[in-house]
Amino acid sequence: EILERNYRRRLGELDIIAERAGVLVIAEVRTRSSTAFGGAAASVDRRKQQRITRAAAALLQQRADLSRLPVRFDVIVVWDAVGAAPRIEWLQHAFEAC
Repeated sequence: EILERNYRRRLGELDIIAERAGVLVIAEVRTRSSTAFGGAAASVDRRKQQRITRAAAALLQQRADLSRLPVRFDVIVVWDAVGAAPRIEWLQHAFEAC
């Protein structure tokens, strides 16, 4: 169940906040047209992971109801190559909190 989209704070933004099977899922959504700059995992560098982690901490401070859940960080990549149908790659547990 998607709880919120585009949660923005000074510390960062969370694209998708969802609950799935008792786990709070924080998902970063990226659009890529080629693998020239790396795959899905490479699209979220350490600095971006830190911003996502800080925004997630702010969310959990604001929403006590969510703080009881274990948190998982995912990356969802929409591959949108010219001339091809878009495809979605969902990396669960893409990174740990920084």
